Amino acid sequence: MSDHHPDSKERRRALFEDFRGKVEKKEARRIKGKQHEDETVWFGLGMFGIVGWSVAIPTLIGVAIGLWIDRTFPTKYSWTLMMLIIGVAIGCWNAWYWVKKAGRRIEEED
Repeated sequence: MSDHHPDSKERRRALFEDFRGKVEKKEARRIKGKQHEDETVWFGLGMFGIVGWSVAIPTLIGVAIGLWIDRTFPTKYSWTLMMLIIGVAIGCWNAWYWVKKAGRRIEEED
């Protein structure tokens, strides 16, 4: 059995090919970005707003439900606090889902 150890020329060649692939990928992404120049800073801020609202709305709904439960069925536990935490958790999951979905769409376009 012979162990094949790449010599320095083969290693440099492999590193060069890897580097070239990365540069080509970044250049293709840059060119693709140039095609979307009409998407301004406001578009990016709008996307941040969508993610923010996807967390805020479930949180507010959770607080509203918690306040209603606390007023309707008084207990020693704060349903408002529990529903706030549940709302934040659902909102974070929702935001993660949409960001991941958008990321997959961008990768598919590449």
